[in-house]
Amino acid sequence: MAEGSARKLRRYQEMRDFGRTAEPAGGTAAGPDGHRFVVQRHRARRLHYDFRLELGGVLVSWAVPKGPTLDPKARRLAVHVEDHPIEYADFEGVIPRGEYGGGDVIVWDRGVWQPVDADPARAIEDGTLHFDLDGEKLAGRFVLVRTRRDGGDKEQWFLLHKDDEHARAGWDAEEHPRSVKSGRTNDEVAAAPTALWHGDRPAADAEETVGFPAASEDELAALAALGAKGRWSVAGRELALTNLDKVLFPADGGEPVTKRDLIRYYVTVGPAMLPYLAGRPLNTHRFPQGVTEPGFWQKEVPRHAPDWLTTWRNERADPGETQRYVVADSVATLAWLANYGALELHAWTSRAADVDHPTWVLFDIDPGPETTFDEVLQLARLHRTALEHFGLTGRPKVTGQRGIQVWVPIAPHCTFEQTRTWAETVSKTIGRVLPELVSWAWTKDKRRGRARLDYTQNVLNKTLVAPYSVRPRAGAPVSVPLEWDELDDPELAPDRWTIRDVPDRLATRGDPFAALLGLEQKLPGL
Repeated sequence: MAEGSARKLRRYQEMRDFGRTAEPAGGTAAGPDGHRFVVQRHRARRLHYDFRLELGGVLVSWAVPKGPTLDPKARRLAVHVEDHPIEYADFEGVIPRGEYGGGDVIVWDRGVWQPVDADPARAIEDGTLHFDLDGEKLAGRFVLVRTRRDGGDKEQWFLLHKDDEHARAGWDAEEHPRSVKSGRTNDEVAAAPTALWHGDRPAADAEETVGFPAASEDELAALAALGAKGRWSVAGRELALTNLDKVLFPADGGEPVTKRDLIRYYVTVGPAMLPYLAGRPLNTHRFPQGVTEPGFWQKEVPRHAPDWLTTWRNERADPGETQRYVVADSVATLAWLANYGALELHAWTSRAADVDHPTWVLFDIDPGPETTFDEVLQLARLHRTALEHFGLTGRPKVTGQRGIQVWVPIAPHCTFEQTRTWAETVSKTIGRVLPELVSWAWTKDKRRGRARLDYTQNVLNKTLVAPYSVRPRAGAPVSVPLEWDELDDPELAPDRWTIRDVPDRLATRGDPFAALLGLEQKLPGL
């Protein structure tokens, strides 16, 4: 870090015990031309919004008690506080109580800023800074004006929005409470933080991902001891479970699978499954009478849902469309869904915080009636070759029925139209290698028994079955992620694993999709 940046951070570092506080101590910094901004909603002794501008290798920071606004008639008090290190810009988690700034933090908004002044550092020193914001919530021309010093080292400023095309009368930050990073609220982050920072480590290594805890042995024992119904506590939540001995999957060469078994499965594999569900609206395929009866799709959160359930409201929904979706972010939510008869779970490929930009590109190898599994494997291997050619990382998974899917993580910058077009081009190129196996007809009766390479799921609110989701067939097969070399296993079958053996597979082999988490790849041009 440059000497000037280190000097700016000295007060920040003096105010913290980095052996305890889960914040970055500051290591490497972005260059002086960086123009990121972030606003973090921070519940410490009092709720406030930390407004931060990247400048000179640090985050120049103001605490705004009522939050920024787009209302040009409002003046927001902004207290100039110590500069923060660049690494803090993406922090969302909990600072331990008793430490400086103890409380929960979300990334309320972020984007880029452009100073109007030729020398923004000098403008701050002089007490007036004009700048433009281009964020996910905040946009347009803003002004920071110093009003007075309080006799200490805290300067009082006003944060104002100019009356431009982005101005909105009466706009209140508290009406937009969710994180643009995760889609979660402060309450949700406080209850289950997904990341910590360790200030006693180098800043580049400061972040520690906090996983999703599985049900404990005591909780599983309590579930087994319940009668046909009863109250059960898991992950700090109490659920009213019903019909626990109801058979949902008939025996298929073994024991039938009951609702109790389904709940046990989901709270056991939850730590591996939840990273693919958290922060995303969820579509569920419900079979309350078991898979021998027709199921139905459920998207809307029912009125009887518990208050603690994390949900996302679709503000753009038209009358008659789904208004509120479940967001699965704990094993308690998975247990509630299983008790509700939701066997199949399908998460959106985009996050609730940014539904228009997917983070996955999906390829679905959908076999026809005449397609053998060996032919499905041939097509899957061609997807591996294509991804290697493009320098992209992806992984296959068996569907638990007859097919294979390939999932590719991407940065959330492309639109659905762009990802669908890209996937279509790749799919049709692969199809030309083995044209005798592939049909592009929309309906199965016109495909003459051949497979379809389905790229059409790369659309808003179209989904594929989630990793480790159960499928509605006898025996309770599961959609299981694979390593690429497992495609060469002679014992591989699309429905090889069930809820009986997936926990053991995870314990011995781990999650092959874990290598994809957090990987933000750019789609190459075609």
